[in-house]
Amino acid sequence: MSSLRRRLLVALLGALVLVGVVASAATYLSARAEINALLDDELRQVALSLRDHAVLDLSRLTGGAGDVGQRVVVQIWDPRGSILYLSNSTTPLPLSRASGLATISYEGREWRMFTDTLGPQTIQVAQATALRRALATDVALRILVPILAALPLFGVLIWLVVGRGLAPLARLARSIAARSATALEPLPDEGTPAEVAPLVGSLNGLLARLDQAFGMQRRFAADAAHELRTPLTALGLQLQLLERARGSADQALAIARLKEGVKRATRLVEQLLVMARLEPEAAERSSGPIELGALAHSVTAEFAPLAEAQTVALTVAAGPPVTALGSEDALRIVLSNLLDNAIRYTPAGGRIVVRAAREGAAPVLEVADSGPGIPLVEQTRVFDRFYRVPGTEFPGSGLGLAIVKQVADMHHARIELGPGLDGAGLAVRVRFALA
Repeated sequence: MSSLRRRLLVALLGALVLVGVVASAATYLSARAEINALLDDELRQVALSLRDHAVLDLSRLTGGAGDVGQRVVVQIWDPRGSILYLSNSTTPLPLSRASGLATISYEGREWRMFTDTLGPQTIQVAQATALRRALATDVALRILVPILAALPLFGVLIWLVVGRGLAPLARLARSIAARSATALEPLPDEGTPAEVAPLVGSLNGLLARLDQAFGMQRRFAADAAHELRTPLTALGLQLQLLERARGSADQALAIARLKEGVKRATRLVEQLLVMARLEPEAAERSSGPIELGALAHSVTAEFAPLAEAQTVALTVAAGPPVTALGSEDALRIVLSNLLDNAIRYTPAGGRIVVRAAREGAAPVLEVADSGPGIPLVEQTRVFDRFYRVPGTEFPGSGLGLAIVKQVADMHHARIELGPGLDGAGLAVRVRFALA
């Protein structure tokens, strides 16, 4: 695992060295230009000084002894090209016929030379360019060397400063590590730096969602346990009645009641499993355009035999294609629950109409029946889990409309209840949000 502190240290030290190198290079170039200009002027001044104070009797001058520490080399030539004076016998240079400043190469060395003519005499003053480079390099190193020498101190300071800057993250990590698995309250954000605040906000959002999800699971488990207790107890009682049954008629009645109890318990378990599988993330992953009319025909065909057995007329209102965005499997569950409720509560000879239409710009899926409907005062509670309208004679788990509401919320759709067919019954309308 890479350390952010170590990476910052290496990056900052590297940036410091790079800045030092760039500054030294810029200093070197600038110093070299200034030194060249200064020493070129020095060569010129030496030559002009010799010209203005020329010794008339050059025979009295003697050549240099070859001092390698001399900064400049002075040569005086006669008109025939013979050297009259040489300041350093170890570095004789060729005669230059051009006056002024020039750069020459001689025997593998580069020289900067100034030439001036005084009557029959030619004066040359030269200097090795290596000396100039050495002076410029020395100036540049005076900047770079202190930086390199101070790198350990910079490293310690950067390590401490970065550590202090990352202290809020360390405190946040310790706070999270010290929590128990059930501690989902928000993390404190007092004094949080602006750079860390988005992370704390995201973690608090995640904790809030986890708390909500765990709360839903706890409520679901408690509700499921409560609701399963009744049918399981009933099944136990029905088994006891079956054991105590004397005649075949009593046994047949007990078996019929037992079958009905198993059927109700099975339906309740199936509905509970459906609710447990309805995850918003799964619906979003499988979301796509769905033609609601085709879906209505498909689900209605599955329920046609059940409606026929109850002598209920089940039809689909034809219309132009209507497309909504969502999960086909989840919307199939919605329509199946609505049709199952409508068929069970619609009396014999009644009607059920499934309609897919567009009201304004919004897609709408509707199931309307001619059954008893739901009293207005109860319409706000029928979407609660396990809630059933008081006085309902038909068996059920109270989960059908709760599942419909859960799927609608997953699709950002709105559930509307209204009067059904012929001014009676119930119409459940799922109004989808615009894509």
